[in-house]
Parts: sequence; C-alpha cells; structure tokens
Amino acid sequence: MDFTDLSHLDDGVVERRFTLDGIPGLLWTPPASADASVPLILLGHPGGLEGMHPRLVQRAQSAARSGFASATLELPGSGDRPRIPDFEAARADLGRAMAQGDPLDAVVDRLVLPLVERAAPEWRSLLDDVLALPGIRGPVGISGGFISIGMRLALVEPRIVAASLYAGSFVPASIVEEARRLTVPLHMLLQWDDESHNRQEMLDLFDALGSPEKTLLANLGGHTGVPAHAGEDVARFFERHLR
Repeated sequence: MDFTDLSHLDDGVVERRFTLDGIPGLLWTPPASADASVPLILLGHPGGLEGMHPRLVQRAQSAARSGFASATLELPGSGDRPRIPDFEAARADLGRAMAQGDPLDAVVDRLVLPLVERAAPEWRSLLDDVLALPGIRGPVGISGGFISIGMRLALVEPRIVAASLYAGSFVPASIVEEARRLTVPLHMLLQWDDESHNRQEMLDLFDALGSPEKTLLANLGGHTGVPAHAGEDVARFFERHLR
C-alpha cells in the first residue's frame, strides 16, 4: 500500500489516498481519541471512485462519528483502471436483454461472476494492509456496493463480522446458493420501487440468506431514492456489531 495524498476534512476526519498493487483506494480515519485502535468498515460502491467520492465521504464521516475507520478500493474495469473487454460486452448485452425482455440469467453470470472472482481477492488484500496500520484493529464490517461482492466477502473472509447489503444489483443463482451459507449478522436495504431490479427476486434472496440474525429494511422509492434515515439504521447496525 503506497499512500499518495492526505487531507483533513472539516470534522477532523483524515482522508488518505493510496494505491494497492496499482489499484486506487481511499482510507478515512476518525479524529484521534483516547481509544487509538478502531474497528473498520469496508465501503462498497458501484465503481468509479472519483464520481462516487462525495457520497463515499459522507458515508466515511458517518462511520467516523461512530468511531470507525473506513476504506474502499476501485473495482476491476472501473474508474482509472484498465477496461476489461469481456465486462464491457456483458454490460452491453445485459442492457439489450433488459430492453427486449429477454432472459437475463446467462448474461448476469457473464457480468457478475468474473467481477466477484476478481474483486474479492483484491479487497481481502486491502484488509491485510489496512489492518496492519497503527490504530486500526478490526473487527470489520462491509457496507453497500455490489451485493454479490459483499456476500462473497462475508462468506470467505473471517475478519468480517457484519454486513450491510444493498439489494440493488443483479445476483447470479450460484451466489444465491452461497448466501445460504452466510452466518454473520446481515442488514439488507431494499428500494421497493427499484426500476432496475425484480422486487420478488430480492425478497427471495433475503429469504435465502442463511444468517440467524438478518434484517430487511424496505423503503418506497426507486433505485436512487434511498432516504437519508436509512444511513442512520446502518450506523446503528454497525455500532451493535463492531463494538
């Protein structure tokens, strides 16, 4: 991990930019306190760190108010990372299939499964390096972003003890089967009128989640209409499980 820039936000949160094996990322740490060793939240996102930066800062500041550090990493094929032709082709094919009302399972597999296989090891490497820094000790939570990546990490990474999932991206059938083996506490957010995804499939996914402690929070509105108070529920969820 090579740090490239440091800035102080108005509320005392420190933002540091870095590259990890050439992959851009961001780390935020709360203001110094008597407890100099803090838990960590991984902030998922849909790709494009620069475009997502204002929203990521808001989420990081919310985490810092709870006394947590947070970190994120650019996704494969997004932002300034090299484009991946197979991803681009699958994304275009998905758009056409949705517009024509064609079956989506095969093209969703082509798009999402390779992304999960590439991203999950990178985010585990991110954990290795961030938890080696002074003052960040875990436990670790993961919040938002592609739900398939979040579920895979919650399944294979023992340092993750809680996950807040956003039901706003396509989930391959094989990932749904993986979800049945999840055991960590889960908080799932669903937009009831999401114009891009099938509500019943998301409800079926929640039903499939194997964790003995799971919560579904559904709000009226489309994909981008998540109410501000939904973040407060996420904050309370992590305060319960990362302390």
